[in-house]
Amino acid sequence: MSATEADVSGLLEEAVKSGLSRIAEASDLASLGQARAAVLGRKAALARARSALGGFDAEQRRELGRRANEARARLEGALEERERAFRAVEEKKRWEQERLDVTLPGDEPDLGGLHPLTKTIWEIVDIFVGLGYRVADGPEVELASYNFDALNFDSQHPSRSEQETYYIDDEREVLLRTHTSPVQMRVMEASKPPVYVVCPGRTYRRDVLDPTHLNSFAQIEGLAVDEGITMSDLKGTLQAFARELFGRDLDIRLRPHFFPFTEPSAEMDVLCFVCRGSGCRVCRQEGWIEILGCGMVNVPLLEWAGYDTERYTGFAFGLGAERVAALAHGVPDIRYFYENDLRFLSAFEGGMA
Repeated sequence: MSATEADVSGLLEEAVKSGLSRIAEASDLASLGQARAAVLGRKAALARARSALGGFDAEQRRELGRRANEARARLEGALEERERAFRAVEEKKRWEQERLDVTLPGDEPDLGGLHPLTKTIWEIVDIFVGLGYRVADGPEVELASYNFDALNFDSQHPSRSEQETYYIDDEREVLLRTHTSPVQMRVMEASKPPVYVVCPGRTYRRDVLDPTHLNSFAQIEGLAVDEGITMSDLKGTLQAFARELFGRDLDIRLRPHFFPFTEPSAEMDVLCFVCRGSGCRVCRQEGWIEILGCGMVNVPLLEWAGYDTERYTGFAFGLGAERVAALAHGVPDIRYFYENDLRFLSAFEGGMA
């Protein structure tokens, strides 16, 4: 039996009433999507009413079609309004969860810094640069002639043995330098006096590793060659250096010693910067701390460089960066500087030797 106008009108009213109710019951966007399919889908009351319009004449079909369009518009409007409300709630929730307060301080990443040994080397070098010295560098793989012969080492000196030195070739003519003194010889060979240089660099020796010895370490040496240089110039220079590094009220002392490349030679002690001479753990109750070796440049070295030994004299000194850094910071084992333990290294952030 064909549907009457009253039947279609009833379907449209029921479509709107039930559709609006179903839309109102939706609790979120997912359930609203299900409601959309229920009120606008092919099996919905509105779809059934629209499919029945073909059995009416043109005038009736036009009127019922207008009412069907109005019903669909009401339902679509209700769906859009409900969807906007759900999306507003969802957006507010997301903003609450992802809110970024730009007024709060950010999480700063951990920043790297200079290694404590690098800081120590730079500070020592800077002191001598301030005294008028220039920085010189040389090869770490060195010739034995520069490492030993030019520095007045006897042919039977123990340091020439393979138990003491890392040789590169079987003839023992090429080696890893055991000190930075070859840099001084290369500078003198290439320069005319006056010469004032400081030579930082890495050196290598076959030492057994322990709290005070390494087989690779940083050394800083200095050389001054000019007319009229005496031992008093050496002491004055080293005293100015020590006071700048450890404290302006500290004294130094020179003790006689022997080095093949200096004559006379000495070891320099600085008054303990912790106890000021009264004796403590740092200075081992002696009141003084040994810092470096030094002396007047031996005549054979000046002759090897072709200098007029009647006119020119000079002094030289050398110290280990690890020892100075360990003393300055109270580090009991210099191996700590090379173990890359961040707990240890972080203690030196922002500090100098």
